[in-house]
Formats: sequence, C-alpha cells, structure tokens
Amino acid sequence: MDFIGKRVLVLGAGISGISVACVLQNRGAQVTLSDSKPQELLKNKDFSCIHESGVTLALGRQDEGLLEGVDWVVVSPGISINIPLIKSAKSRNIKVMSEIEVAYQICPAPILAVTGTNGKTTTTTLIGEMVKTTDRNVVVGGNIGLALSQEVAEVGEKGIVVAEISSFQLEGSIDFRPRVAAILNITPDHLDRHHSMENYIAMKERIFANQTSDDYIVLNYDDLTVREMASKVPSKVFFFSRQTELTSGIFVKDGMIIIKWQGKNYAVVPVSKIQLRGGHNIENVLAACGVAFFAGVSLSAMVKTLINFTGVEHRIEMVSTINGVTYYNDSKATNPESSIKALEAFDKNIILIAGGRDKNTDLTVFMQLIKEKVDHLILLGEAKERFEEAAIAQGVNQIHSVTSLAAAVQLAQQIAKKTQVVLLSPACASYDMFASYEERGKLFKKLVYEL
Repeated sequence: MDFIGKRVLVLGAGISGISVACVLQNRGAQVTLSDSKPQELLKNKDFSCIHESGVTLALGRQDEGLLEGVDWVVVSPGISINIPLIKSAKSRNIKVMSEIEVAYQICPAPILAVTGTNGKTTTTTLIGEMVKTTDRNVVVGGNIGLALSQEVAEVGEKGIVVAEISSFQLEGSIDFRPRVAAILNITPDHLDRHHSMENYIAMKERIFANQTSDDYIVLNYDDLTVREMASKVPSKVFFFSRQTELTSGIFVKDGMIIIKWQGKNYAVVPVSKIQLRGGHNIENVLAACGVAFFAGVSLSAMVKTLINFTGVEHRIEMVSTINGVTYYNDSKATNPESSIKALEAFDKNIILIAGGRDKNTDLTVFMQLIKEKVDHLILLGEAKERFEEAAIAQGVNQIHSVTSLAAAVQLAQQIAKKTQVVLLSPACASYDMFASYEERGKLFKKLVYEL
C-alpha cells in the first residue's frame, strides 16, 4: 500500500495514534491527528515527533469537517469504529483501517500474532523470547509496549514480528495476515464496546480471516468457542490442550509437554520445570510453544527459554514478602475471568484487593471462588458497590470498602497473617482512578515497597 501523497486522518492522540501519524507522515502522507480532547487535557502526551514531522494537529474536535479531502482514516484502538464520524467516513467511501493494518502494510517481515481474552501479554512475550534464539531481528509489539507501526518500520524482510492483538485493533483490520496466529481463549469482555458475544467473537476471528493454506492457526482445544473456530479457518490448524491428549497438536501427558505433528512426537519439557504459576499459564506456554514451533524455534531453545521465564510485569507478579506475607501484583487482570485464573493459582488464605471501572460482566463464578479461597475481600473504585452486592449474594463475609489503593494496601497489611498472601487482582479496568493498569500496578508495588 502506497501512502505517498495520501491524505490521512488519524483519530486518537494516544501512543498508537501519535506513532502511526508520525510513521505515515514520514512515508510521504499528509497526516492530520485528531483527538476529541483539547490540548490542555493532553499535556502528558509527547507530541515531539508530531511537530518534527509536520503532522497537522486538530485537537478538541472530531467533526465531519475533518473528512474533507481525506483518502484514509486510521483509528486508534481506544476509538470504536461505530462512532458517528467513522460511519460518516464509510458513507463517503473513505477507507477506514486500524493502526495494526498500517503496520501490516509497511512490514516486510512475517508476523506472529496472538489474541484472546486473557493471557495475550504473557504468551506474546514468551514467544518473543523464544524467537530471539533464532538470531533473527525480532520485534515484539502491538497491544504491548510501543505501537506496532513504529516497531516494524525498520525490522527488515529477514526479521520477524511478534504481536499482541486486541479485539479493538482487529475492528479496523483489512488485509492483516499473520503467518502464524494464536487464539488463546474467549470469555465475555469489552461487551460495552462490542455489544454482544457474537460481535466480540467475530472480531477475534478476523485474526485468521486473510490467512491461506500456507499459514498456521494455533487454537485452544479446551475452549469450546475457540475449538469450533477450526471449521472456519483457511489455514492449517494446530490445537493445544492442557486437559486432553491430542492426536495432533501440543498437550500435557504424564507431566510432560508433548508435540505431535505430521506423524512425529517431540517431548518438550516437564511442566514441573516451568516457573509460571497457575494452570492458565500452562495453557499460555502450550500456545507459545505451538507458535514458536512453526516459527522455526528449536526444541532446545524452547526448553531453555521456558525454564528461565518468570512472567511479565503486572501478571501475578511477586512484589515482596513482608513479615511472612507475600504481596502479588496482578493489575493486568481487568476482567473477572482473568482474576479467577489468578485465584486458581493459589491455595486458600488470600487477601484480595479488587475493583475499579466495572465492565458489568457476570460476577457469580468469581464471587463463588472468592467465598472458597479469599479470607478478606477489599473493594475500591466505581465497581465496589456492585461487587459487594454480588459477594454478599454468594455468602462472602469479610468484605471491606476503601477509597484508594493506598488505603487498601494499608488495610491489607493490618489484617494479614503469615499464612496469607495479599493479591491485587482487580477484575476491572483501571480508568476510574488510573490512566492504565500499568499505572495501577506500579503504584501498588510502590506502596508495598514503602511498607
């Protein structure tokens, strides 16, 4: 896709929008970057590349006048393709695409892509570490770290790109085609944006929409929704399973991870040698090994990576042990299903800090597990009243309400005993009190270190 001389409107002045605006301007496009917020509310944004490259800023407005003479609209992940301005653009036959579509169009290297409701960051990071052993130039990006369009700009055709891809990013994909893709799991999430599970699933399925028989898709056999996608994919299907011995794919048997493919069996590594906590992380490991297998990573390199990999920041991250109580940062758990996986990684005796911006997903199973495993539930944020009602309905007794994360940590320290762990696993988005789950997690760690 040739961007030279094209007039492009980029919507959203976040990391993704700023990056893709600069990338396109430097490739010869005439770019306008728009955000509905005025400049005084964007003071923490770094616009240096915008000014240097000559991108036009249109802040504090997103009216239809911005569409005059525009060839393409590029949408940041935080902006829905269903807003009136995007609908107007489509009615004018202006092509609308996501930032990852731009990245795909300018990327000369093959892309390995990971999506799913939970586990994307851990799996993507692990794949990146594995692929680095092949001595190729490796870029890891997408919904993790820097914008993918910025990361792939200099990768080269002999390199390889590992990308975490969200449903928001897939909304505006057009030709996006990963050589190897993985779908980890599907549980209710972002329904405030996608409005129904059917739409949410359809967005996830876009990751394989343009694949061919030369490509591969790694699917979770244990997740029925994901398993059933196999009948729709045009690429070669490779299942992974933690629960079932597969005739073809990657699975666990007698405590050993096994790959079966094209009549050959490969013993990878004993599960006991993996440092990551929880059954959900075994699933992430299986998916990562599946993707790495088709990316040409040797079994010995997989093993070495797996036994040394301790996880990613903000995902069941051990922070510190104070007076016999260990504190864990799981700020990346932004929905109940993710927090359920965190709770399952521990025995009982948990002091759980939860709450934030409510996604209004069902809390029944989450609260049932809290009743079973949690000694004290500390709630904060916009969701705390609904969470408390749901907890009481399931018979949870020790419930505490606080007004800040600092108060939550202080209370946890006061009531914690040596047999317990303190776990921040909010089951909510962070935007009621923080700019991101990263900011929330970093503050939690700071507060714990100050103890």
